[in-house]
Order: sequence, then C-alpha cells, then structure tokens
Amino acid sequence: MLQVLALIFGVSILATLALRWIAPPMTAVMLERRVDAWRSSRPYRVDYQWVRWNQISPQAALAVIAAEDQNFPTHHGFDLESIQKALAEHEHGRRLRGASTISQQVAKNVFLWSGRSLVRKGLEAYFTVLIELTWSKHRILEVYLNIIELGDGVFGVEAAGRRYFQKRAVQLGAGETALLAAVLPNPLLLKADRPSAYVEERRAWILQQMEMLGGTAFVKRF
Repeated sequence: MLQVLALIFGVSILATLALRWIAPPMTAVMLERRVDAWRSSRPYRVDYQWVRWNQISPQAALAVIAAEDQNFPTHHGFDLESIQKALAEHEHGRRLRGASTISQQVAKNVFLWSGRSLVRKGLEAYFTVLIELTWSKHRILEVYLNIIELGDGVFGVEAAGRRYFQKRAVQLGAGETALLAAVLPNPLLLKADRPSAYVEERRAWILQQMEMLGGTAFVKRF
C-alpha cells in the first residue's frame, strides 16, 4: 500500500513539473465532457488551441484576474480573505459561494473530476500547493487562459476568440475579454455569443474592476 501511494505521489509530482514547460494535450475537464457526451450519444468536439503567453492579449489576463481572483499576485494558492468573507456571508443566510483562486481552478481543471467530495477537495488542495511551488505565477496564468472552459466544447481564449469574435487571442480588446470572463461562473449556461442581461451586467462590472486595478500595467509583472 505504501509503495502504491509513493508511486502515485511521485507520478503526480512529475506530471506537475512536466506541465511547467509542456502544454497540456488534454485536461481532466475535456476528458470528462467527452465521456459525458459519449454516454448520452451526443456529438461533441473539443475546440482547444494552445498559444504562448505573448500570443494572448494582456486584456485577457487582466479580465480573468478582475473577475475571478484579484489577489492572484499576492496569495500562495488560497485566498484566505475571500474564504473568510464567503463563510461570513453564509453565516448571515446567504448562499455559500465559491472562493476558488485561479491556481485552484487550474489544479481541478487539469487534474481532477467534477464534484464536491472531501477527497476531491483534498486532492485539489494538494495539486494547488504543487502548482504554486513548482510553477511561476506567469505559467499558472498562461495555462489558465489556455484551458478555461468558455462554452460547450470551447476551451481557452484562442478558441473562444476565433469562435465568438473571429479574432485571435492576441487581438482581443477589453470589452471582448470582459465578456469572456463574465461567463466563467457557468460557461455551459451563460453564453458569450448570446449574452443575457446578467452577463452584460457582469461584463460592465468586470470592466470597472479592470480599470480600478490599473489596466494592463497590472499584469505586466507576470
């Protein structure tokens, strides 16, 4: 048993180290979506096009940070301030909201299955720590922008830019990247190509946050 655990531990470390330099050929989320489609006999195609950091608009990096994780530059994988705020709101009767950082989302999207079990949450924490220890913030953000789900079968800002705006990721402007970031809470329900009033409202809020963070100068540190 100890040998099996040691093997799993070693493989997880090697896989994480490898992805510091290698583009993921597929993520756990992509595989899960394929399996779900196969089980329901539904046609499904993954649109995933990896691009390097310098081929992605700085506006895209700024938009996802503004929308998802404004403490990304300073935390070490877990935003304790956001977690405490979410728990306090829950104690006052509000629905418990997620407080996942970009690092946590990379960990679960690349390596893990969907769900809220304690085992999965524990593995998410483990991979988040591994990623933060072995990758730079620059690499975490580069991977995130390439693998995030932005529609049914659409993964990454390059594929999304081509699909929704007929533009490459490097050509996307603030309004377009804010719209993509606006659908991140539920990219299978919220549509970048047919934005609801909620998505438009969220895009306007994200644009405000992008400006308050100081514009693209905020992401030049990565």
